[in-house]
Amino acid sequence: MLTVTTEQRQATAGVRVMCGIAGWVDWQRDLSNERRVLEGMTETLAPRGPDGAGIWLSERAAFGHRRLAVVDLAGGAQPMVASRHETESPVVTFNGEIYNFRELRTELAGRGHEFHTRSDTEVLLRAYLEWGPRCVDRFTGMFAFGIWDPHQRSLLLARDRLGVKPLFYLPYDGGVVFGSELKTLLAHPLVRPRVRAEGLAEMLCFTHTPGAGVFEDVRAVRAGHQVLVSGAGCTETPYWRLESRPHEDDLPATVHKVRSLLGEAVEQQLVADVEVGTLLSGGLDSSTVTALAAGAKSRAGTLITCSVDFQGADEYFRPNTVRPERDAEFARQVSEHVGSRHLEVVLTPEDVSLARSEALQARDLPGFGDINAAQCLMFRELKKHVTVALSGESADESFGGYQWFTPAGGLDAPAFPWTGNVPAIESVLAPELRKRLRMREYVADRYADALAEVPAVEGESAADASIRRMFHLNITRWLGVLLNFTDRMSMREGLEVRVPFCDHRLVEYLWNTPWAMKTAGGRVKGLLTDAAADLLPEAVLKRKKTSFPVDPHPGYERLLRGQLRDELADPGSRLAPLLDPVATVGLLERSRPATGVWRQVDTISFWLQTAEWMRSHQVTVDV
Repeated sequence: MLTVTTEQRQATAGVRVMCGIAGWVDWQRDLSNERRVLEGMTETLAPRGPDGAGIWLSERAAFGHRRLAVVDLAGGAQPMVASRHETESPVVTFNGEIYNFRELRTELAGRGHEFHTRSDTEVLLRAYLEWGPRCVDRFTGMFAFGIWDPHQRSLLLARDRLGVKPLFYLPYDGGVVFGSELKTLLAHPLVRPRVRAEGLAEMLCFTHTPGAGVFEDVRAVRAGHQVLVSGAGCTETPYWRLESRPHEDDLPATVHKVRSLLGEAVEQQLVADVEVGTLLSGGLDSSTVTALAAGAKSRAGTLITCSVDFQGADEYFRPNTVRPERDAEFARQVSEHVGSRHLEVVLTPEDVSLARSEALQARDLPGFGDINAAQCLMFRELKKHVTVALSGESADESFGGYQWFTPAGGLDAPAFPWTGNVPAIESVLAPELRKRLRMREYVADRYADALAEVPAVEGESAADASIRRMFHLNITRWLGVLLNFTDRMSMREGLEVRVPFCDHRLVEYLWNTPWAMKTAGGRVKGLLTDAAADLLPEAVLKRKKTSFPVDPHPGYERLLRGQLRDELADPGSRLAPLLDPVATVGLLERSRPATGVWRQVDTISFWLQTAEWMRSHQVTVDV
């Protein structure tokens, strides 16, 4: 096992990289002379893609791309044109991985398509030529792309089924701008960093409404959706959604099916022309992925695994409902069990505080400051050893691992279970702003919208229907929060994180698997435990759900309190006018118990991030 300390990190800081897309389509102006704009948009994505950059210009469409080479290192440059011999040929800019591209390539070659690279990008483009917009039905993977079709005079934007890869766009009269990140759009002269009341409420309430872009007129392509843009405007349609139907398999068959689907997903996602590792917390989810990866990779060398911890945790860690125990010992057990080379990144309060700004710049919006900063630092270290890492993320959303899947944990509460911090955020807002935002009403409205999307099953019991609603909320809302954080923090460091539990075939199967099977033996995630029974040590199989570690050192919260006091005392603070001075004093001077996933230090960190966000992005709040 290799433990990385602060001093070692400073001595070995490396270059950061990743993959991202940008584009502009306009039916009224000539874009062939807009290289400077496209270069500015594309440059915002430089941390995502150090291995190459490309710009493609035409009269009506202009694309940009930054590349992190994972498959076909020599080929696969983008933007990619379908035919170099035709002046009017479809062109693509693509971010992500098509895991089944080899099978699709064989099928397309049988249909007469010729290939000039080994890249999945060319397979995607040829699939579009063969099947049109319905090509997305053929893809297994994580992806976001834009295809300009000059014959149809249309732009197709698409995002993978679970929303692993991000894609934002801003339609305007006569055109559209799109990109992998919000900062990419903000680099365009037509896009302004203005936030209206609904966008501010969305950000402060943490509802993660699908399609919301926070900034005025900015939208996100929803997971499992396509946006077709033409001179007549934008039309967004779903190509995939969860469908409810009876589950036909018995428990042994279900356990076998889950193991088979997950094993296939892991094996597919190990395919790369670069080194691959795993994120290993020592929990059931990441440990299962790690064990499967180690088994599949055993003939190709030692698997590298990585976890994170904090200096002083031995002294200051205190168990609670969301973090009942530390990860370190369990991660070491799994590493020894599978024979991996384990990297343990140990952080200090100062590390996390300094990295908070980097995390914000990667996200473009406030979020879980200390968790995101710790992720960023962990990914930075892992990137020195691998370019691709597999994660256990999204298992809890499909197997029901959170406490809120139980009546005592909030199963039947009339709100999203992760918005418990709304009262604390709302309580310190300036009174007039509080009235305009109506945050609790906003959460209630978004919750009603979410429930209206749940596909019911005829004859289902009230208890089963309640569980199904909670799964739908988690897969369509909460999962997006986590995937968003992981993508931004990892891509900031040039590390591609893949999520086998987000394989849509596994998610579809689990969606209709009864709760009684998911909790087989009366155990939380008993189904996954049975599927991994022969892979892991007994202690890991029986381990309780533990969330991502946070800094337990009391000095960290004191540090943040002091920083927020300094911010509010600054006459030039953009944040201060939004807050009630008296209520803010209460926040800084009185401790409050945690509300679900939120601690008081998270609230303080959130306001610090908001202040920096308004400053660094030149945000105008207009409510």
